[in-house]
Parts: sequence; C-alpha cells; structure tokens
Amino acid sequence: MKKLLNTLYVQTQGVYLRQEGETVVAEKDGSVLMRLPVHTLSGLVTFGNVMCSPFLLHLCAERGIAVSFLSEHGRFLARVEGPVSGNVHLRVAQMRAFEDAARKGGIARSCVAGKVANNRNLLLRRMRDRDHGETHALRTAADALADVLVRLRASPPDAARVRGLEGEAAAAYFAAFNDLLLANRDAFAIANRNRRPPTDPLNALLSFLYTLLAHDCRGACEAVGLDPQIGFLHELRSGRPSLALDLMEEFRGPVADRLALTLVNRQQLSSKDFHTAESGAVQLSDDARKAVLLAWQQRKLETVVHPFLGESVPVGLLPHLQALLLARHLRGDLDAYPPWMPK
Repeated sequence: MKKLLNTLYVQTQGVYLRQEGETVVAEKDGSVLMRLPVHTLSGLVTFGNVMCSPFLLHLCAERGIAVSFLSEHGRFLARVEGPVSGNVHLRVAQMRAFEDAARKGGIARSCVAGKVANNRNLLLRRMRDRDHGETHALRTAADALADVLVRLRASPPDAARVRGLEGEAAAAYFAAFNDLLLANRDAFAIANRNRRPPTDPLNALLSFLYTLLAHDCRGACEAVGLDPQIGFLHELRSGRPSLALDLMEEFRGPVADRLALTLVNRQQLSSKDFHTAESGAVQLSDDARKAVLLAWQQRKLETVVHPFLGESVPVGLLPHLQALLLARHLRGDLDAYPPWMPK
C-alpha cells in the first residue's frame, strides 16, 4: 500500500478496507496495516482481492473520493463515485486540450521526448557495459536520438511534426536493437520492427509486452477519469485507446524493451518457446507466455525513484502516477506534462 499524489493504492492481496470515524483503516488477518485520515485522500485504487466495506464506500462517495477497482494485473473493472464528481470537468478539459492544436502538440511532444530520452538511455547503458562496450551501430543510434531530442525541443508544438520525429527516432533505435542482444543472436536478431503480425521471435515478444503495457496504461487512464480513447500523439480511431498508447510511449524502452532483452540475454527464452501460426504470425508458446507474465509481474514490483515526485514507487504504479500528472496538467495545475524519465 502506498499513498501518492493524494491517492491510496492498495496492492496487497487479502486486505479489507473499512471506515473508522473519519479514517480509512486497512486490515489483513486481523491486523491493522494502515490508518489514513479520509480528508487527505482524493482517490482510492485497489488491485485484485481487496475488499471495501459499504460504509467506507458511502463515506468516499459523500466526500467526492473515487474508488477504482482493478484486477490484480491492472485491468480496469469499475469505479464507484458519488453524485458529484470532477471527472466530467476533467474530460471536458481533455477534449479542450485535444481541440487546441498548441496544447495537443505540447503534450504529444512531452510524450515523445520521454520516449526518445529513455530509449537513448537504454542504448547508453549498453555502451557503458564493461564486458561488451560500444559498437558503431549503438553510437550512431544514440547520436541520432540525441539529434531528434534537440529538434523536438526546437520545433513548434505540432502533433504531426512530433509524430514524424517519433517515427525517425524509432527507426534509428530499432536499427541498432540487435546490438543490445548478448545471447541467442541468431534466433532473436530482427531486421526491423514488425507487428501485424510479428514475423520473428523478438518482435513477437515485444508485441506481447507492449500489449500488457497498453493494458496497464488504459486501466490507469480510466482509474483517474481520463477518456482513454482521446489521445494527443495518436490520432483518434474507433476502438483504439489512443491516450493509453500516448501514455505508454515513455515506458516502452525502460520497462518493456529492457525486460525483453533481459529474458533473451539471460537465456530464459529460446527459439523453442515460439511457433509460427498458419497466418505466418510468430507466437509465444503457452508455457513461454506464462513465464513472460511472471517476469512482467515481478518487474512491476520493483521500485524506482520517480524523478518528478522524488519518491520511491513500484514500477507497476508508474502509469497511474503519470495519468494523475497528465490530469493535473489538463486541469491547469501543472504548466506542462512531465514525462517519466528515470535518471
């Protein structure tokens, strides 16, 4: 359990939340784990097997505290709110920002700046590795991404321009991706990033991890009260969670790509863990998918320091914190959206 940005996140399975006067009490197996004054909260988010008493739900509804229920893996299930809620105002602010070309472009630029900087840091970390060192491909890609960051900062906040720079950075990044592989290079080397369908094991693994990441980002948007389909970087498309895709950009490299590389480089996956379907799509086997899901959940439990908040937080809560920061920007409490860029 952790309180961040006035929101209480409860991830401990089997916890029972109840009201005690003006206090939220968290219990498990008859022991009190936490007491928190209700006036300090603006939201409550539970993951998995966490129960709330009806009296606590009534109190939260009266005080305008939204209670969101997510699955243990972060899939949004439901939200309980009272008759007066600020979410409608947040959605109006989101739509106004979407219709304002400068604000839309500014948020898109922040998302892409976070992604490019994080991907470049992943390349630089590999280049600093004493056992393997720098390669020409890694240096070329890192320099290309640095150039994109310079042009992002200098360019006007135009979403179409930002999308073009994002595509340029992605091409340079994946051109050097094979040099991040330290094992199984023959089985996992890629010619380019492909996804519909993925035609090699590494692209299949990345697509699966990106799906999990998008799933978590969508749950985060909905828990905060943002409309996951109204994005700023990704264009509107019926049924597509464009805002969730915006939010996940800054996490691709340090969370999904890094995990994929760890699984390959530590030889926890091999070519035998993949098969080719009749459609030509390369897919994970059932056992491999379970292993990746376990590794994904373990990665989400790791803690990192959030550079903007200055607090140690689990990786799994990062999409929720970024969604809250985006909501604060849309409401006018922050001048700009600060993407997550770990040091």
